[in-house]
Amino acid sequence: MIRKFVVMAAVVLLAMSMVACSVEKTEEGSLPEVSVEGGNLPEYDVETADVEVGTQTTTITTPDIDISTQTTTITTPDVNITMPDEKKPPGQ
Repeated sequence: MIRKFVVMAAVVLLAMSMVACSVEKTEEGSLPEVSVEGGNLPEYDVETADVEVGTQTTTITTPDIDISTQTTTITTPDVNITMPDEKKPPGQ
């Protein structure tokens, strides 16, 4: 029951973080001019291990558990979001 509440709260917070702001680009960006001259990457001799991957069958003892469910009513957050007026320039 608490796990469901925590999951619901996380989903609500994630949704709020995605829609709770308005972003407008106010200035163009540019990259700096960079001059790169010569260079040399190091060389390596590498010897790796031989790895073989496969499957095998193993018998283990596991518990036998019967699970039932029930319907429970819980209180969850109710969030109302009001977006800024898109016609107003930022800062006004």
